[in-house]
Parts: sequence; structure tokens; C-alpha cells
Amino acid sequence: MIVRASRRDVLRYGSAAAAAAALPAPAIGQAAWPNKPIRIICGYPAGGLTDTFARVYGEYISQKTGQPVSVENKTGASGAIAAEQVKAAAPDGYTLMWTISTTLIMNKVLFKKLPYDPDKDFVLISWMDAGHLPLIVNSKLPVKNLAELADYARANKTSLGTYGAGSYSHVAVEALNRHYKLGMEAVHYRGEAPMWQDVGSGAVQGGSGSVAAASGVLQAGNGRPIAVPTKARMKKLPDVPTFYEQGVTDKAFQIQGWIGLVGPAGMPKEIVQKLSDMMVEGGKSERIQKILETFGIDNAARDHVFFEKIVAEEGPVWIELVKGLNLEPQ
Repeated sequence: MIVRASRRDVLRYGSAAAAAAALPAPAIGQAAWPNKPIRIICGYPAGGLTDTFARVYGEYISQKTGQPVSVENKTGASGAIAAEQVKAAAPDGYTLMWTISTTLIMNKVLFKKLPYDPDKDFVLISWMDAGHLPLIVNSKLPVKNLAELADYARANKTSLGTYGAGSYSHVAVEALNRHYKLGMEAVHYRGEAPMWQDVGSGAVQGGSGSVAAASGVLQAGNGRPIAVPTKARMKKLPDVPTFYEQGVTDKAFQIQGWIGLVGPAGMPKEIVQKLSDMMVEGGKSERIQKILETFGIDNAARDHVFFEKIVAEEGPVWIELVKGLNLEPQ
């Protein structure tokens, strides 16, 4: 027997088909993310903390998803080269970027023109603590705290190393000069390794940077940490007071540099949430906890909500601090 559709049925089914045709393509028949390899672009060199995080968290993402995760180092221009590539990638969750606060915030001041818009071209996925950056002086200096450093600098020519113009360590020198009304010279290096070498030899009197990079100087007894930024002491240096405890309450010592996982703007919210959750889970794993301990980092990865809040609250502070250095944009 042949059953003929009524006019009402034709209209009803036709409306449903039209509605389905109007849905965006991903809603119809697209495989769940991820169903192919994931590519991570790292804007900083292999072997550094940003690269280490990209690889170890990337391995965790691979384990959780069952998909290969590759890391490519695209260095140069304070992360701008990597940012330009990721900006142009499809916002489908298969191209991600590990970068730092300099790329997404400070570069707004350090460059006249950027090939990307830090505020509009990326979606924030996960925030990672870059660690405290203690101030360490050459151990031969008769200095055990900030007040004694200030007294020394008033009586002697004093230079503090930085790992780059416009970096946090540069900001720290100028903030100390403002607070104590000093004229200490900021000596800029291309990275931490040569800076710590000169701190250890006494070529410069001190510098600010990561505990991991300074470990050689500290273990050899050639450097002495005298202050750590942010309001909480470091677990790895529990006996070293903070700048804040020593009366130096400048904003520069209450905010923190970070490493971040981001993707191209327009990534689906559900993929952002999945990645964000994976990062938080990965940060609790035994392997990543051991790496954090090695680098003297107290906090594991946080979610995209925390990341967005930090950028909104502390981004303008960073801009103000870097502008105060009066650097000529490149």
C-alpha cells in the first residue's frame, strides 16, 4: 500500500530540512575535536621555560586526546613572528601558541607596529605562572637586603643586569631607583645566561631573573638572593623576604609575568573549555609538578577565566610600567 504524505506533512518536513540547511557547517556531521594532529607554535627558543611548558603540557594533551602534538619554535621579535603565524591559522583548535606576557602586552609599547592585534587576534586558553624573579646580588657585596643595597648604591657605582630592554628585570631596576631615589644603571643582556655569568663574576652587582637560570650562580655561592617580587614568598627560597615585606610597595613588585596558551580568535568555546580543563588537570600531574619544583614555580596552570581576569586587571599596569622606561619603540 502506498501512503501519500499530506500537505501538512510536506510543509512540516520541508521546514525541518530548511532549518537544518541553515545550520552552520560544524553543526552538521563534523567529527568531534580533535580528530587529527595538533600543532603548537612556541614563540621562544628551545630549552627555555616557555618551550619546556609547551612540550610537557603538549604531551599531556596528546595523552588525553590520543592525537599527536608537535611543537615548533618560531622565535624572533619578542614573539611577534609566532603570533603572526597563529593569527593567520584556522580557528579550529589544531594550531595553538605558547607565548609570554611580553608578546601579548608589553609589545604594544615596545614596537611601533605589530603584525597582529594582541587584544583581538587571540583567544586566551590557559595561564601559567612564569615563577618569581628574585633579585640576586654578587655574594661579595656587603648586602643582605634592599635597604643595604640602597646604602651601597649611594656610595658606589652600581649596575644591575637585565635579560633585555623592556623586560621585567628592566622594570625592576627603574622601580628600585624610583623608590630609593637612586641612579643604578640597567645593563641589558640578550637573555639570562650571560647576565648571570656577569653577576657571578661581579661584572655587574646583581640582576633579576628565574631561579632555574640562576641556579649555577646560587649553587656556586657566587650569588645571594635578597628579595622576591609579589606578596608571597617563594617555596624554594622561604627565607628570602619579598619586596613588599621590605617596604618596597611599587606595583612592579606586585604583578607577575606569565606564560600563556592561546589560539586564533574565533575558536569554538567548547574547544577552548576542553583545552582549558586539560591544562588544569595536567598541572596536577606528578611529572609537571616535578618540573614546577625544579624551576621554582609555585602555581600550576589555571583556566581561561583566570587568564582573562589577569590580563584585564594587570595588563594596564604592565603597559604603564613599560611606558615609564621611556624606550624608543622599534
